[in-house]
Amino acid sequence: MPGKAPCPGGLIVIGIMALCAAHTRSEIWSNEVSDTEYGKLGSNVTLVCKPSWTGYPVEWRLNGSAVLPRQTLPSNSTLTLINTDLSMEGNYSCLDQKGNLLWATKLRLGHLPGLVSISCWMFNHHSLHCFWEQSVKTHLPTKYLASYRDWSNRVEPCLQDSSRPNKCTILDPSTWQHYHTINITELNPLGTETTLARVQLHDLLKPDPPEEVTPEAVVGHPRRLLVRWRYPSSWPLHDSYPLCFQLRYRPLGSIHWSLVNSSQLSLVITDALAAHAHQVQVQAMDALLYGHWSDWSREVQGWPWREPKPDPEVSEPPDEIPTIPDYTEMESSTTRSPDADGVAYRSLGVLISLGLFAGVFLSILSALIVFLWVRQRQRGGITKQELTSMVKMKSLPL
Repeated sequence: MPGKAPCPGGLIVIGIMALCAAHTRSEIWSNEVSDTEYGKLGSNVTLVCKPSWTGYPVEWRLNGSAVLPRQTLPSNSTLTLINTDLSMEGNYSCLDQKGNLLWATKLRLGHLPGLVSISCWMFNHHSLHCFWEQSVKTHLPTKYLASYRDWSNRVEPCLQDSSRPNKCTILDPSTWQHYHTINITELNPLGTETTLARVQLHDLLKPDPPEEVTPEAVVGHPRRLLVRWRYPSSWPLHDSYPLCFQLRYRPLGSIHWSLVNSSQLSLVITDALAAHAHQVQVQAMDALLYGHWSDWSREVQGWPWREPKPDPEVSEPPDEIPTIPDYTEMESSTTRSPDADGVAYRSLGVLISLGLFAGVFLSILSALIVFLWVRQRQRGGITKQELTSMVKMKSLPL
């Protein structure tokens, strides 16, 4: 937790920073307009008509008006503001009895600095970023001094960006050391306050998500999906600290994810649901398992390979207006296409097959009729002979 360090080393650092802050404060606020004074909100603030005072009572004005706040106690050369609030800020001036300006000042009211809330993170092994926020809104111009102390108690500056005064960066920190102490000192015209935060770099390491995650179909395999991605741009490409990855995927509409680990920049899903869209995400982590997994990459969709369907034949409209054909010329000059010839040959073969079948059938039928006729004749002849014999036998005498 951020706060003042109770250890002796921390107290030494605080003392050094306080001396530096006091020296810096005298330099910082000396650059402000010389007729500006600062007071603490909620306290009593006394303004003194400093130069050219003749000992006679003076007249005080606020923003050019003689109407002063109710809780004021004017005297010969001073003006005391009781229990100040922000409505009492403004331009104060004192005038002599003739209305001549004797002195003027701008009053600003605010609070002393308080402890700040410090947050630190690491996108890679080469830089530590820290950000802090005020716990007390001072209403006054504020500046910060940022530094850090490593394991050997060496104090080094934490580099600040002029565009973001509440952020600093430590380049190439010693990641093999267990702890670093971050020191943020807040300064304003009323005083200073120092905040110390002890951080462990291995716990802060969290890469950015992988980039350009792309699922691709594998031709000829309806249940496979090839997924590719790239290192995050904030992680050096030729780094001695590689990353490992975890991929998750699911068919579109499902609530259950499947997880696969990989040390490469691509992976083939072998159990994809055929003919279904799949949602895919990838996260990264230091290969030595320091720190934390990155956030998941943005969600992308991909389809496994699907066998293409044949396109139906589409007749193209004629380019020109058709004319009445000359049948005489067509009979003499038109040639048949190969497809038409194929159809004609197939029709002729069918006709020949039918003719052969009919001929065989007629032949068999004719042979059967002839056979039956011959049998009938033979049976008729036998019957006639039997009748003749019976007649002869009856005519013989008994």
